[in-house]
Amino acid sequence: MEITPQLFDHIAHLARLQFAEKEKETIRLEMQKMVSFVEQLKEVDTTGVAPLLHMSAVAQIPRADIAQNGNTKAEGLSNAPQTDGNYFLVPKVIENPNAK
Repeated sequence: MEITPQLFDHIAHLARLQFAEKEKETIRLEMQKMVSFVEQLKEVDTTGVAPLLHMSAVAQIPRADIAQNGNTKAEGLSNAPQTDGNYFLVPKVIENPNAK
């Protein structure tokens, strides 16, 4: 398959991409190289090769969903630079223009 300038322009239009005129030819040639590489894969004989479903033969077994006690509020707040005992205190970053 050849990536013609017309096909390149059509693909760019569909993808809503815009290129400078001097970039178009370079990118079109790079696309042509990619398509040529993928076309080489058609030549590989895959007779008798099972489709690959996973990258590893190791199956992941999900762990049991067991409720456990997590960190307490005091443990969570212990590393904070500032707290009021219940919440993290952070600098104000948004002003409310309607506040009086």
